[in-house]
Amino acid sequence: MPRLPFLILLAASALAARADDWPEFMGPNRDQVSAERGLIDTLTLSGPRLVWEKAVGKGYSAPSVRGGKLVVHHRVGREEIVEACDPKSGQTYWKYAYPSDYRDPFGYNNGPRCTPLLTADHCYTFGAEGVLLCLDLVTGKKVWQRDTAKDFEVPEAFFGAGSSPLLEDGLLIVQVGAQLNSGVVAFDAATGKTVWQNVGEKTWNGVPMTAWPGSRTVTWNRSDPRFEKQASYCTPVAATIHGQRHILVCTRQGLVSLDPKTGDANFSFWFRARQDSTVTAMTPVVQGDLILLSNCYYKTGAVCLRVQRGGKAVEEVWRGLQLEVHWTRPVLLDGLLYAFTGRNEPDARFRCVDLATGDVKWDRDEAWPNGGHAKLEAGEKPPNVFGRGSAILADGKLIVLGEAGLLGLFKPNPARVEELGRWQVPQLRYPCWAAPILANKLLYLRDEDHLLCYDLAK
Repeated sequence: MPRLPFLILLAASALAARADDWPEFMGPNRDQVSAERGLIDTLTLSGPRLVWEKAVGKGYSAPSVRGGKLVVHHRVGREEIVEACDPKSGQTYWKYAYPSDYRDPFGYNNGPRCTPLLTADHCYTFGAEGVLLCLDLVTGKKVWQRDTAKDFEVPEAFFGAGSSPLLEDGLLIVQVGAQLNSGVVAFDAATGKTVWQNVGEKTWNGVPMTAWPGSRTVTWNRSDPRFEKQASYCTPVAATIHGQRHILVCTRQGLVSLDPKTGDANFSFWFRARQDSTVTAMTPVVQGDLILLSNCYYKTGAVCLRVQRGGKAVEEVWRGLQLEVHWTRPVLLDGLLYAFTGRNEPDARFRCVDLATGDVKWDRDEAWPNGGHAKLEAGEKPPNVFGRGSAILADGKLIVLGEAGLLGLFKPNPARVEELGRWQVPQLRYPCWAAPILANKLLYLRDEDHLLCYDLAK
């Protein structure tokens, strides 16, 4: 009962959200799809009209837009900064900063990876060191804060905290990655208090290590709880399957289904690369009773699962190397996946794959020339390929951003690649690993140093 008024507020907030806002990771419906219409049909040599640009700090976090505010999470110096701006001008409304000493152990940038989640009144962010923050969206004042790394004794992740939070029925569900059974934690969105926690020894011990050599099962390491890292970089997914609500989380070990109200596990499915320093970063794709997982490391590839009636088990539909997705999520349209596949720039490809069968409808090479990698020298011209990229769908077109700043428009077509135009964004440099976002006919793009706004209206 204490949470009822907040649930009513959340319901009202959902009704008030504009269909053409982009309030959280992967958009208003968390599927990379916008309902906007009346967008440009091609890209000219000069590109779309630049509305504004501004320098930003380090990070891989895409911005979010809701109710006349754009929020970007970035790092400047030794601070992570949550900054609210005017979406039409880039003018700053407020900033909230807190200290961060995160240093990426593999030499990538040290900024936040997760996308802000915006409701009508609040802004939620999850920093690279696991700081979970709730701010007032109007004023930028702190409502509550949790230091998940300390509160739950989280082992250090390979690339920092990178799984954006999910809001479900008044609960903020976060892939925290803690031992022994706190891989996923639900927080009261109004207060930040822990409501439930699960995933770890209870969900994995004894589970078959599917597709691994032999017939081994998981033996959880209790001797040193810090040993087993749990967090991956894909965001939890809420889905209704056979009339039952599931929270689907692909941890480092594999897929877990949880009851959103209690955190109780429905099933666990082992899915990970055999090499140690790897994680799954692609957020699962769900359609009907099918779930797609993919990983780019060491021939792990993809698996399509079917949830059995009763919601307590899954069966494999197909498995293969049709999709080896690194971090971006495929766009699903009419049962077809439009996806960038490949671990690195030299093996990048753009493909259309049937979700239900795994059939490859078409395939195009997007590899960097001469087997090169994308670390460009100052002044060096980017190659005219997308490499690995990110895509969103709007107005019947795929809007694609390659990892070195090549912007493209495609018409989804299962018969062939149908490219409508491409344009190299002059301000952008490798790596452009944040997906583009679209709000009110304005397209927002970022790399490690710039945030750009372009007008896509016809």
